[in-house]
Formats: sequence, structure tokens, C-alpha cells
Amino acid sequence: QVQLVESGGGLVQAGGSLRLSCAASGLVFGSYAMGWFRHAPGKEREFVAAISWSGRSTYYADFVKGRFTISRDNAKSTVHLQMNSLNYEDTAVYFCAADPSGLGSRRRSNEYVYWGRGTQVTVSS
Repeated sequence: QVQLVESGGGLVQAGGSLRLSCAASGLVFGSYAMGWFRHAPGKEREFVAAISWSGRSTYYADFVKGRFTISRDNAKSTVHLQMNSLNYEDTAVYFCAADPSGLGSRRRSNEYVYWGRGTQVTVSS
């Protein structure tokens, strides 16, 4: 049974930082690209960042470039999202997801086959 479990969310002031983690089990983690998505109230779920199976390729949504960094540790089956310079618009539930292509360049949610339950990030203005 595949499980993706996010952690690290919470309440932070605008301008602050958070580091999200996603622990994977039940899959050959090193074969999958991993992505982060977010879903804010009243908005559609949107792509945030992705990383290839090797970690050598990363891909970001325009609105997070320069502020967020995605990374992975295949030995520990984990993927991280370092979020800096957070603002109110970053408030959302953040989800990690696994993409069997391994590419790390996909941004459509239907290309990801496994999903975590999410972790809430709230940025106070």
C-alpha cells in the first residue's frame, strides 16, 4: 500500500519560512518524480514544484520561483519543499504527489498517481 505523508505545515507570519516534508512508503521511491501542489479555499488545486527521480531536474510554478526549493533524499524516501518569503497568498493545503514518469517536469495533477492527504500552511499578514 502506497502512502505519502506530509508534515511541516503550520502558521507563520508573512515573510517567514516553512519546510514541508513528505515521507513515502510502499513504492520504489527512486523511480518516481515527485511534485508539490496546493489548494487554497475558493481556488483550484495548482502546481507548485516538481523534481525528477534523480533530483537533478526541478521545475517550479512562476509564482514560487526564487522563494521555494524542492529537494529529495532517495535514501530516506522523502521529498522536501523549503518555502521562504511566504505571503498571504501562499495560504493553502499543500499536497505531495508521485509521478511514475520520473521526469520532474509535469505540472498537471492527472499525471500524478499517488497523493498524500496534505498539510495546512497558513500565512498571517
